[in-house]
Amino acid sequence: MARSLTLRYDTINGDPCNGKSPHKENTLLITVVAVPVVIMALLACTLTVFCFCRKQGPKSQENCKGHIHTSDSREFTYAELVAITNNFSACIGEGGYGPVFHGQLKDGTQVAVKMHSPTSATGKGMEEFLAEVGSLTTVHHRYLVVLVGYCTDKDHLALIYEYMPNGSLYDNIQGRNAIVQTLGWRDRARIALEAAQGLDYLHTGCVLPIIHRDLKAHNILLGHDMVAKISDFGLSKSYINVAQSHISVTAAGTLGYIDPEFVFIPILLESCTLAQLLFSRYCVSGRLTTSSDVFSFGVVLLEIVTGEPPILPTPVHIVQRVKEKVIMGDIEAIVNRRLHCQYDFSSIWKVVDMALLCTREVSSERPTMSMVVAQLKDALALEESRVSSSTISQVGSNVDLSISWVASGR
Repeated sequence: MARSLTLRYDTINGDPCNGKSPHKENTLLITVVAVPVVIMALLACTLTVFCFCRKQGPKSQENCKGHIHTSDSREFTYAELVAITNNFSACIGEGGYGPVFHGQLKDGTQVAVKMHSPTSATGKGMEEFLAEVGSLTTVHHRYLVVLVGYCTDKDHLALIYEYMPNGSLYDNIQGRNAIVQTLGWRDRARIALEAAQGLDYLHTGCVLPIIHRDLKAHNILLGHDMVAKISDFGLSKSYINVAQSHISVTAAGTLGYIDPEFVFIPILLESCTLAQLLFSRYCVSGRLTTSSDVFSFGVVLLEIVTGEPPILPTPVHIVQRVKEKVIMGDIEAIVNRRLHCQYDFSSIWKVVDMALLCTREVSSERPTMSMVVAQLKDALALEESRVSSSTISQVGSNVDLSISWVASGR
């Protein structure tokens, strides 16, 4: 009986000779079509979200107070400020943007309330103010003044800081407190070191460096036990209409402390307008850097040593005045006479040397604040060693004098 072999070919399952499968072709086709569709859908969603956010932008700006992320700071109402300051009865100073008042919280904590101009509460000024406050509330260091809170009530902007009872460094080396009591060199060297450590933290200890912009002796405050703390950091940028003439200088710093690489220094002539300012030879980079703060700190160091302001009635800047005496080898002529030669000469020299490095005209030649801190630690150690040894030698000298007196009496 003949047998037959039947081969069945199913066209639905594909061609066994060419090995192609319609399932694979269908999968490839679906992939080719689906991927662009998904990409287009994602782009459409992204565009929709972007447009929605732009549309909601003005509303969020109107209610941007709620977007400040605070740590320990709190928001005060204007009515609370009135109560805290006893209706602003005790003005203790004048800040770059308004008066400063003494106040007291309900728990007895003393504070300094720094008011800002009403014009800074509108438009971009408000946005910048809130952005700065949001960053400042996260900054904490033992040598930085504590920001207790803030106020953004209607047209009233204010910053509430811890109160520093012993005034500013300026008050204690040149101002009212200096008349009553002279700061010794050990205290001056310690204050310089503490301020340097605070500034170094702003430059290197934060997620992003904070540039002070207006470091000066007035902004180094002294608390209990004369511990130094830096104030007004990060808020020296102008929130006021730049058309106001006084902002043209204070927005970038204070005359005498400004980095010569940053800004033209205006020389005001009698009866001249803002448009008639005569500018010096200094160039403009338009950028503030940590090195700008280093320059300002160098000027502060020279103030600590000399007891003189950066600019006297004479047009010679403190850096030039000190350089001339250093070149002549007359270091003692630099030192504040109120110190009455009660200091370690090497300690003084280390501070002067570092100050002159900090105030070099080319910013790339200046040290970092970490380097400044290291040298100031050495300077303080030298002075503390002198004080300790002088106490011992004073006892010894008294003994020697008494012995000499006894011997001469014979």
